[in-house]
Amino acid sequence: MQYWIPKALTVGVILGLSGCSVFINDAHNERNYRVNDAVKTPAQLEQPYQDPTFKMDVATFNNDPEAKSFRPPQQVLTLATGSWVEENETIARVYFDKNDGIDDLNQFIWRAIDSVMVNRSTNIALDEREKGRVSTNWYSLIQPIEGWFWEDNKIVSEQKIKFVIEQKEHQRTASLKAELIDYRSDTQPLNALLQQQLEVRALNEVVAEFDYLYRLLQVEMRKQQGVLSLEIGFDDKGHAALITEQDHKIVIDRFAGFLERVNFTIIKIDRESGLISVRYEKPDDSVWDSIWGDDALLLPLESGDYTVSVAKTKEVTTSLTWRDAAGDVLEPEVMTQLQQALLVVLRDKGLTI
Repeated sequence: MQYWIPKALTVGVILGLSGCSVFINDAHNERNYRVNDAVKTPAQLEQPYQDPTFKMDVATFNNDPEAKSFRPPQQVLTLATGSWVEENETIARVYFDKNDGIDDLNQFIWRAIDSVMVNRSTNIALDEREKGRVSTNWYSLIQPIEGWFWEDNKIVSEQKIKFVIEQKEHQRTASLKAELIDYRSDTQPLNALLQQQLEVRALNEVVAEFDYLYRLLQVEMRKQQGVLSLEIGFDDKGHAALITEQDHKIVIDRFAGFLERVNFTIIKIDRESGLISVRYEKPDDSVWDSIWGDDALLLPLESGDYTVSVAKTKEVTTSLTWRDAAGDVLEPEVMTQLQQALLVVLRDKGLTI
């Protein structure tokens, strides 16, 4: 049995995705090249033929006398749930998706930054969170070299970092960028490679703290959160809808997070009107389903845009009314099939809303 094939493909995909955020490629600098004179043949022998197409000018380039760092390039770590980086990124930036239980994504990221500052025994020097940025005071990202006596406390360098948050319009995705704004050291001069390493290291510390804080939040969620029951019923206008007993303010974010797990893309969330705009892409049955060990979930919906209206009913429950791209309410038969499919996901995957 060739059961090793899915595992081999899985490892190959993971290794292929791991090489992100490598910044500098200096392999083709002219100082790395040297072209010597051709071999001199004795006068009594015939000179070998040389194709002029491949003839190179004789040249010798002096090596750069400046010491080079041979440390590997830093990588932005996406170890936090819902974090990712864009392909071919050239700056220290990471993206966060709004995970279940996070009410305000920006505030959760700020909380992670504040926690890093406490751990580093420093603080925020310039707080402009309303503009999406903060600048830190001095702190050391490079740890002292372990040694004897005074070497234990020797600080290699200190930095000031500016963190910038940019949030998408639907407020379910935000990016965090780290920029080096000041640097001081008596022994280590600053160069472009070191600057990028420091920025990525500062960013990775926040990503790790974000992951830690979210794990603590998940523990609290498991204590307080139950599975959201979804029943078929009608909204106050008589339209077929999904009905839950949870408060409609809580349902908006929790249900939007659940939809992202079943091939929906969140386009926009309007909390004032209670509207969730989504796009559904029907999955294709392919070899990937067997590789990852999951069967593709097929919902009784066509690929396209939908709107979910979350509203409070007269019976003090919450209704979720679905409309297609044309604004037409989905038929009761379709809503019944949709409700049954979503309950299967909740039961089989052990998910909570």
